[in-house]
Amino acid sequence: MIKPNFRAVVVAAVLLLLTACSRHKEAKVNVPPPVTAPSASSSAPPGGEPASSGDNDRKITEGAPALRVPLNAPPLLVETGIASWYGAPFHNRRGSNGELYNMHAMTAAHRTLPLGSVARVTNVKTGHSAIVRITDRGPFIPGRLIDLSFAAAKQIDVWQPGTATVRVEVLSSPVPLESGGRWAVQIGGFPAEPEARELADHLSRRYRTAKVLSFNSPAGEWWVRVRVQGDDRKRAEEIASVTQTPQGAIFLVRLD
Repeated sequence: MIKPNFRAVVVAAVLLLLTACSRHKEAKVNVPPPVTAPSASSSAPPGGEPASSGDNDRKITEGAPALRVPLNAPPLLVETGIASWYGAPFHNRRGSNGELYNMHAMTAAHRTLPLGSVARVTNVKTGHSAIVRITDRGPFIPGRLIDLSFAAAKQIDVWQPGTATVRVEVLSSPVPLESGGRWAVQIGGFPAEPEARELADHLSRRYRTAKVLSFNSPAGEWWVRVRVQGDDRKRAEEIASVTQTPQGAIFLVRLD
């Protein structure tokens, strides 16, 4: 027969064993951290413009360069023409403003707008718009007004068709649009170097005070550029009007 005090000791030992087993079998659960609500500033699109409830307004400001004037300010200049786009062959190559061209940034090439100008480009057919910064020169194809980066072309539905009719509204410019500037005449493109050099030699003899050079582009064609004395616009326009070439085209281009 078990004595009462011994029975109490046995019962206490069993309870301790059960407690230890239950602690050993406890499951470990990783609790995820609480979800933090986004702040008001994180909902604003890049470019410093306030968020808008309209889809088209979001398209306009997405990835856009910073503006020092309101989007609804009257444009300095309005042009309508054909837009195209340029990408891979020029990506990471130095543009006319000295920066490396980034096809994923909101930029564009224009022959005569001052470098650093900011413009709103609108696809006339779809109504989609983008804000771009002018960083390069081109397009050097007759009948075209502006060359968009890959990113800008995708945003306003120019990428897949390749070209589209657009409205270009200049919103800001670092210098006056109608006066000053450094101007030149660009002729090409030529499929091979000999044709470009032959024209360059001819123009050097004809315009002795002008600086004439030939160069090739990342796309492979060759170009001739004529810089008149003082980079004067009127003189450059005169040379562009009287120069003839059996191949290629002649463009007035602003260098700054």
